[in-house]
Amino acid sequence: MTQLPQSTERKLGLVIDLDTCVGCHACVIACKGWNTENYGAPLSDQRPYGDEPMGTFLNRVHSYEVQPEGGAAQTVHFPKSCLHCEDAPCVTVCPTGASYKRVEDGIVLVNESHCIGCGLCAWACPYGAREMDQAEGVMKKCTLCVDRIYNDTLPEEDRVPACVRTCPAGARHFGDFADPESNVSRLSAERGGMDLMPELGTAPVNKYLPPRPKDSWDEDSVLAPFLEPVVSDAGGFLGWLDKQLSRLPGDTHREER
Repeated sequence: MTQLPQSTERKLGLVIDLDTCVGCHACVIACKGWNTENYGAPLSDQRPYGDEPMGTFLNRVHSYEVQPEGGAAQTVHFPKSCLHCEDAPCVTVCPTGASYKRVEDGIVLVNESHCIGCGLCAWACPYGAREMDQAEGVMKKCTLCVDRIYNDTLPEEDRVPACVRTCPAGARHFGDFADPESNVSRLSAERGGMDLMPELGTAPVNKYLPPRPKDSWDEDSVLAPFLEPVVSDAGGFLGWLDKQLSRLPGDTHREER
């Protein structure tokens, strides 16, 4: 079985803000594109235009409706990929050494030339973050775009995972958790970054920022003054338009006006 390093020089990973993610799946498409059309190993698709399409994706987004105790219901979009755990069970269960964790940065990778497609790592991963590529018969997983982050031919702003670079909401952040002053370390400390299923003891590197309550308003917000009504009784054209609209059938306030 493969051995884990006792420690790593860096702990590269992601912070994912569940309060900001809008579930647009741009990260999913960017990941699929980069790992199929560029440097990464191709991710196959089966029956992409058939009745039951399926394929290999290293990043997925799940959406849930949650009801916080005493709060309003809200939809939470939950991106999921490899968490690059410090105590990664997918590594220690691999019989060929194909799955391994790098000492220099803590990234968990798969050497596809050594992978026999036994699926043990997928069974051991409690997060469902590994996928068997049906075309190639080997296991695929998130690499944190290792072929991007160290690529000197790319502009510096592009040397981050494709999912981070493309997120339109700024919900994904990349950095080194071994550095307490890094952007991901500070974000996690300030917003209460959480481990996914910490009771399993895998010590995932990636952190999730919890969604903020949606049914309360901070009176000190800089936007609060702009939410006050400008006038109580509109005049001019807007006043005339309001009266005309109030005469339309189905206006429940017509009698009041």
